[in-house]
Amino acid sequence: MIEIDFKNFLSVWNNMQNQTTPRVHLRIAHWLETSWRNGDRRLLLMAFRSCGKSTIVGLFAAWLLYRRPDLRILVLAADSMLARKMVRNVKRIIERHPLTEGLKPEKPDQWGSDRFTIKRPLELRDPSMLARGITSNITGSRADIIICDDVEVPVTCDTAGKREELRELLGETDFVRVPGGTQLYVGTPHSWFTIYANAARTEINEAIPFLDGYSRLEIPVIENGISAWPERFPPEEIDSIHLRSGPNRFRSQMLLQPVNIAEGRLDPGLLVRYGGDLGLSPELKGLYLHISPSLREGGGGRVHEPLSLSADSPYTPTPTLPLGGRGLIRMVSASAWWDPSFAKGGDSSVLAIVFTDEEGRRYLHNVTYLSVKPDHLSPPACGRGDQGGREFLNSNLDNATAQCRQAALTLKRFHCPSVAIETNGLGQFLPSILRRELARAHVPCAVVEKTSTRAKDIRILEAFDVVLAARLLHAHDSVYATPFLTEMQEWRPGGKGRDDGLDAVAGALSLEPVRVKRLSSVMRRQGWTSASETHTADTRFDV
Repeated sequence: MIEIDFKNFLSVWNNMQNQTTPRVHLRIAHWLETSWRNGDRRLLLMAFRSCGKSTIVGLFAAWLLYRRPDLRILVLAADSMLARKMVRNVKRIIERHPLTEGLKPEKPDQWGSDRFTIKRPLELRDPSMLARGITSNITGSRADIIICDDVEVPVTCDTAGKREELRELLGETDFVRVPGGTQLYVGTPHSWFTIYANAARTEINEAIPFLDGYSRLEIPVIENGISAWPERFPPEEIDSIHLRSGPNRFRSQMLLQPVNIAEGRLDPGLLVRYGGDLGLSPELKGLYLHISPSLREGGGGRVHEPLSLSADSPYTPTPTLPLGGRGLIRMVSASAWWDPSFAKGGDSSVLAIVFTDEEGRRYLHNVTYLSVKPDHLSPPACGRGDQGGREFLNSNLDNATAQCRQAALTLKRFHCPSVAIETNGLGQFLPSILRRELARAHVPCAVVEKTSTRAKDIRILEAFDVVLAARLLHAHDSVYATPFLTEMQEWRPGGKGRDDGLDAVAGALSLEPVRVKRLSSVMRRQGWTSASETHTADTRFDV
């Protein structure tokens, strides 16, 4: 056997096809070979669409079989047709490449469309290369190398349920890959919750990234303002792709940025994120919200001053916020909306709390998905200083009372003066139960009954469109750990996805009037009015 590195193996093949080898392909080839020789067995290759990454990986598989004919390679893709495409490509390479022409088997049955076995010194049960869709049964198979080629596509990740299923299916590969085997992922992100993310997605309870510990090579179409493949993707072609594909698809498929590839109506990137805790200050005799100094824009990373809320009494907060050196900004109201549900496995029961300042900025401070089963309830919502929370919540309650008690403790923690409860479909019994539990918990919070008569889609659009477009909606860190952001990303008018959190927050936002910044001080400075000037009118008239 002639010893040849992968870059030369690739160049020989391209010369046979009367093609040159672009620099981006040599870069991928160098990374694959170096990783293999260094013993890196967890690899992630992300490169922009039409880069030829799957073709290069197919050539890499052929090179590996050329070097070690006893290797077993399993190709997984979103569907079996895509997986067979790579297997067919490797078969053609083995048939035609001058270095692999002796590997083709003599028996036709070993040269199938979805599997093949080359001439090899060992008798092994599994073929040299096998193609399977991600949902196929691979139990009992064994592989030295598993190539996951575009396992994440819209059909496998466009809903939370599909993303969870994809992760479970990929977890099965641990039982197929032999000890010390290699797993190579090849693809582009199609969702904010992509399996390729380099940071854990706390919104779906990830403690570490799905591919934590993997060696990564990421090649967007533009790096440092320069095209990664200028011969095929000059600036004008990149601009054209941007216009044709739209911003989300371009960022996802060409720049490799994790976003929802579908053009959603509600963009979580327009939220302004902040962090902090509400609590009573005995020294100051008021309510304060202590915000960490990492209040940041959703997409800009701008850092602001800490946020603090103060109150004249525990239940009449007047929050203030030193934001970007502009001084204290007073919070003028708090709104709470509860959209209840008692259907197990159906709609969620959600309580949303929103604060508003003088200039119309909204602060989504809490979104609580209330437990349906009483034994899932816990007292952390009581906050500091609330004793007896465990006695107040117990597992011997009916669902309605249990949720009302949990809602009461949440409203107490955030000192809400009132809560609106949507009574559609639940009759008139729930508000009375909530009032009873608020009284038991000593929470001075009024209950306002609301009946929605307009379509939910219209209510959500009207509540979110303007505040998001104007970057007026802030969201607390705790909100990012709930399903709320997933609902935002996946929501479509008229769709069938989850929207219970959206509906509750929309209700809380709808309770707030539109507020316009006062201009009286500006007018005085500009001389439109002046408190020091007087004018005496002549009131003597001839009648």
